[in-house]
Amino acid sequence: MRIRPIMIITATAAAIATAGGMATAATGTPTATPTAQSKPAAAPAAPAAPAAPASGGGSAATGATATPAASTVTSTTTTPIDAGTVAGILASCLGSEASQYQAVIGVRAPVASSDTDGVVVAVDSAGQYVQCESKGDKGTSMSSPATFINDRLWGTGHLVEFFDSFSTPTGAGQVLSLGAGHYTADVAKVTISYGDDATEYPAVMAGGAFAYTAAISTGSDANAFPPAPYVHAYNADGKEIYNQKTQPTVKNTHP
Repeated sequence: MRIRPIMIITATAAAIATAGGMATAATGTPTATPTAQSKPAAAPAAPAAPAAPASGGGSAATGATATPAASTVTSTTTTPIDAGTVAGILASCLGSEASQYQAVIGVRAPVASSDTDGVVVAVDSAGQYVQCESKGDKGTSMSSPATFINDRLWGTGHLVEFFDSFSTPTGAGQVLSLGAGHYTADVAKVTISYGDDATEYPAVMAGGAFAYTAAISTGSDANAFPPAPYVHAYNADGKEIYNQKTQPTVKNTHP
């Protein structure tokens, strides 16, 4: 079961490693930072019931009210996917269109679920991005059509675009949180926070795209939802210019 979260948190320096033009890993060391808002943001709404997968499978919602998890981010460290495997992931995800795309990010998550262990983000000559979730040397997309390619930009100033973002179980009391997107030239740093914890973790950034992964311990409550991730964007001066917790996404808008 995958949960598509509502997103949220605050900021810190991003550790970005690049190789051959493709970002491959980030250490994910967190830094807690105070918010710069004039008054606290309202508490986020309770997460919605898990959405059915794009394939139409999955079980119906039970109607039971789930409580927020007493959760802990245990790791956001990513490891690089080698270039040959990245090419295979794109080929299995995009088919005949794979040759049109140049990978800019390819990373393994700190923990693997039954069908996801990382993500590849690629871009074509027109600036269209695609996200392919990986498992080994295979690539898939939760979206329909299978190649999730968008040029919409969200938030105040239309600065950030999100692709698939989801949480999926990796074992008893643990989930994988994974997401990706792209951003405009106004953005110099992207960080991710989780739930009500104001700790921000650096996203992997390269080629105008970002990706994040996290292993999250949700404790012993089987009915608890994992915390929602929130995207934060900063300019070159370190000023926060987008906060998903206070500036919800708006679809179908163009810069």
